[in-house]
Amino acid sequence: MFETFENNPCVLILGAGLMQIPAIEAAKKNGFKAVVVDANPNAVGVPCADAFSPVDLKDKDGLLAFAKTIPNLKGVFTAGTDFSASVAFVAKSLGLSGHEYEACLNASNKVRMRSCFEKSKVGSPSFESVKKEDIANVLRRAENMKYPLVIKPSDNMGARGCRMIRDKGEFESAVLDAVANSRSSTAILEDYMAGSEYSIDSIVYKGTLTITGFADRHIFYPPYFIETGHSMPTLLDSEKRRAIIEVFARGVASLGLTEGCAKGDVKFTKNGAMIGEIAARLSGGYMSGWTYPYASGVNLTEQALLVAVGKEPSELLKKRVRLEVSADCPFEVYDLPCEKASAERAWISIPGVIKEICGFEEAKSVLGVKDVLPRNKEGDAVDFPRNNVQKCGNVISVSDTFENAQMSAHEAIRKITLRLEPNNKETDAFLRGEERESEKGFPPFAYPNLSAKIKVFGDSVPPVLEEGKKAVDWFIPELLDFEEEDWNHCSIRQTLERFDTLCPNHKKIDSKTFLNAILRGGIQGALYIADCVSQVDK
Repeated sequence: MFETFENNPCVLILGAGLMQIPAIEAAKKNGFKAVVVDANPNAVGVPCADAFSPVDLKDKDGLLAFAKTIPNLKGVFTAGTDFSASVAFVAKSLGLSGHEYEACLNASNKVRMRSCFEKSKVGSPSFESVKKEDIANVLRRAENMKYPLVIKPSDNMGARGCRMIRDKGEFESAVLDAVANSRSSTAILEDYMAGSEYSIDSIVYKGTLTITGFADRHIFYPPYFIETGHSMPTLLDSEKRRAIIEVFARGVASLGLTEGCAKGDVKFTKNGAMIGEIAARLSGGYMSGWTYPYASGVNLTEQALLVAVGKEPSELLKKRVRLEVSADCPFEVYDLPCEKASAERAWISIPGVIKEICGFEEAKSVLGVKDVLPRNKEGDAVDFPRNNVQKCGNVISVSDTFENAQMSAHEAIRKITLRLEPNNKETDAFLRGEERESEKGFPPFAYPNLSAKIKVFGDSVPPVLEEGKKAVDWFIPELLDFEEEDWNHCSIRQTLERFDTLCPNHKKIDSKTFLNAILRGGIQGALYIADCVSQVDK
């Protein structure tokens, strides 16, 4: 495998997904051979690697055995995966740079993490561990618990199995789902922290902590925590920003992270800054590899990789500025600020199967848009997301201001429409408003506020949408400019105009059915009903 490497230095990169491609590129740019491992031999990053081996990232012993065969190995690295402990195990076993293994275990297991925070008196919620064998006992106490609570797997990412428990009726199914999504069959049950949420990337280097990205997170759709995007730099005022950075720094120190990356999710609550979690890696979700480089002009992955191979992160040291923090802060703290604004936004779908993806090229042409990154293709089954892996794609934009960056991202999202296959039982159930007993109010209506308004004007709608008639001319004139957007940033006028563009030759449609589909499912609902009617007529 390594016969052609000669005396080239190598870097072992864990993960061959999209989030790891910036690391592969950074390794090559700096003269290293990128040796990549992933359990999936068909991962998108495999063709980018200089060498690839299908090794499970959970198998630390298998990773170490493979690493020992790599000539001139200088470092081990990952970004956007949940396997920083595997990185540390291999790196420290071979005497390479990086965080200590035990520290990465602290940052990988949420129960260990919360215990570290508690011991060091770092702001974080009260919690308890829930093992598979403890579920029956925990369920017996549900009646007397104070809600809302949050349940999450102790060792997973992407919000899989993570949700708010709003009352005792939601308790059992939520706990069972969280435990089922844990590799160790363990969940963590904790108090809910109400407040705005932020993501932080950083590099720990020689006793200093440099903030390399501070983003506002946009979280919606309870009882789940779906991040529909993030924006940087943050709009938070400087005093609250400093408070969040200080509690993050104390959290990093409490975990024992000393050399490498640290990524945090932090909230500002009525009790001040409190930590959601800290990981011993760079963030996923397009922040470290996309939005931060666009906003700052700094290749963060490259600087982090240099630390991992024992080299000086020269650009980081040159551009960072000292931050004033409390005297008892465990690090010298620096910031590497953004010069521009960048926005990442996701598009999502109602349940069904994708028949056609419309507007993708239009989205790419929007001014300020840098990337349009789909996660699904025609023929894929999709659902309204209950975790961040179920989103359908992401748009990333950059501009001189937050307002313009967000405007570009939203405009691009509006242009993308996932047209669903007709006569699908999951789509039908969604449009009927069916919901699980433990998910009252989820998924939400596309236009919940407009739905209430239409009760006043409902008689103004004709009984049918006549064949070929424009939907924008059929709708209630008084409500065409109602200021409400659906989850893909479309107003009711934009949805109707989009329908008229994509489905100009529709058959006659019952107005009540059509209106319900729009209010419930936006443009996807409208197209679905029209396509179902057309198929019946055939």
